[in-house]
Amino acid sequence: MSPVPRKIPVYVVLPARTLLLDVAGPMEALRKANQLQSEVLFEVRYVGALPEITSSIGLVVSGIAPLPEAIEDHAMVVLSGDTELILGAERLGPIEAPLQGSDDIVAWLRHNIRPGIRLVSICSGALLAARAGLLDDHACTTHFTDCALLAETAPTARVLENRLYVEDRERYTSAGITAGIDLMLHIIGQLVSPATAAAVARFLVVYLRRAGTDPQLSPWLEGRNHIHPAIHRVQDAITADPARDWSLETLAEIAFASPRHVSRLFNEHAGMSIPDYVNRLRVALAQQLLSETRLDMERIAERTGFASSRQLRRAWGRINPTPPSAARSH
Repeated sequence: MSPVPRKIPVYVVLPARTLLLDVAGPMEALRKANQLQSEVLFEVRYVGALPEITSSIGLVVSGIAPLPEAIEDHAMVVLSGDTELILGAERLGPIEAPLQGSDDIVAWLRHNIRPGIRLVSICSGALLAARAGLLDDHACTTHFTDCALLAETAPTARVLENRLYVEDRERYTSAGITAGIDLMLHIIGQLVSPATAAAVARFLVVYLRRAGTDPQLSPWLEGRNHIHPAIHRVQDAITADPARDWSLETLAEIAFASPRHVSRLFNEHAGMSIPDYVNRLRVALAQQLLSETRLDMERIAERTGFASSRQLRRAWGRINPTPPSAARSH
């Protein structure tokens, strides 16, 4: 019997002139995540102040549900951008002149967003969150044409420019348009798994890109900026069980290629050797165990596939500038 999936309600709030790619890209990522695994189910609902809108490309979207009176404690709310909000100097009127239905959305956000609910804004959707006071004292971003307006609307927020997306506690903001896909892949990696995020990115034929706030690319996503199906199959297998004793012959069977050929392909497309890739994931797993458990180094080495703590420390030193003790104290 399959386990019952953990359901996450997702309320996609559509403003009057929704930028369609802000919705289609991230929601396509969630749809594919639902297909690829059965542990987490994203239940997407489209809501708004208006039952029908005209999107950025002129496509009329109807059948939009009203803004619900209440939402679940573990829900995720996604705010789409509005084309009129990202016109910059060509904006039809001052920000003091509310867009159709936007006051209702802002009031609904104030009433419903509380601790435990993830608020995700795509592009200029951050301006609606800012008007509701939900970005106060948070780091955030938006489309580059509206960073100044966001800072003006939320004066206590720390608006970060030149970022794909920013996560600060339960507030997720993005530069929008295609960056909304990057943000949703990041969220899928958190709520489901990095392997699922990588598989979704591969389906969408997009790169897994880091956020500007990250000091380095996540080791779970590194080496994934390619579209070679055989190498992705190999990486999926390793990611699912980094501690396994992976032989080149076993990986070659997964790739349906000879050991020599899969080794060459891996170097070419992932930009590193198979042993380097395995060790990076094992070190990442060790770092997670160090920060989340009180296991000693020998036990951690055993759980992550290293022959000894000494071997773990050597692999760690090739990747991290600080010793393992720094991860534990953090």
